[in-house]
Amino acid sequence: MSATVEPLDLGPQTTALVTGAASGIGKATALALAKRGVRLVLCDRDAARLDALAAEIGPQVFLHAAVDVSDRAAMKAFADRVHALVPALGLLVNNAGVGAHGGLLETPLEDWDWVLGVNLMGVIHGCHFFAPKMAAARRGHIVNVSSTYGFIAGGDVAPYTTSKFAVFGLSESLRAELAPHGVGVSTICPGMIATNIIKTSRFRAGDPTEGESRRANAQRMFAGRNYPPEKVADAILAAVAKNKAVVPVAPEAWSLYFLQRLAPGLAAKALRSFGDRATASPKAPLPDGRHGRG
Repeated sequence: MSATVEPLDLGPQTTALVTGAASGIGKATALALAKRGVRLVLCDRDAARLDALAAEIGPQVFLHAAVDVSDRAAMKAFADRVHALVPALGLLVNNAGVGAHGGLLETPLEDWDWVLGVNLMGVIHGCHFFAPKMAAARRGHIVNVSSTYGFIAGGDVAPYTTSKFAVFGLSESLRAELAPHGVGVSTICPGMIATNIIKTSRFRAGDPTEGESRRANAQRMFAGRNYPPEKVADAILAAVAKNKAVVPVAPEAWSLYFLQRLAPGLAAKALRSFGDRATASPKAPLPDGRHGRG
């Protein structure tokens, strides 16, 4: 544990913001924090599901709002609302994200804008608007949800991989920068998690029918894997408690993480084999399980 970062006590004295909270990993994390008594701020683009979650949790949610994390002005306004209620967050979980399957040659620029806007700029917006007050308070923790594709590249998930590598690098940089200010930073790298990300991802291929076939194959593999988002939520809480730097989640994520460090060539072969099984083609699926909305 970093000598300059005190472990964050996840209890009633802590206020946590979870983005992309309406389903998947975000919802599981919000529920896990609620069990600890943490006061919650929640946001998501899906207002109906977010309202339902807030009602389920009850008065521990003192603010929830439909927010597009890729929208700079919306995030600033949301941060202003939060800081009118609390001087600073204790915990920031940048979880909101979307998926896109396709290589450079297949992916239109609109998909690049969408994926980078939510997956990367959404994280940057969260850090930009909330981290300074956490640093001033000299207390807190930031969790950025990356992916297995944040440390190993898939050949035909170019926008997604780009966004997740960037989140990984940003998190490592922030960890070094914010430690002297008493703020910890953890990078979470999920593997195949049972959420809606495949359903809501954009699958690109030369033939639209082939794209939907890849989606269906990936959905079957994720469903068969059935690794629940609650396990990612548990990993997030453990990372905060111990100020862990990088936390792969799920056996395939850990295996690829160590293999990439020890034998990158073998890791690449393993990922290609994984992609073949998931999509019945050389195209690799998204080994992540976050909520597919910003």
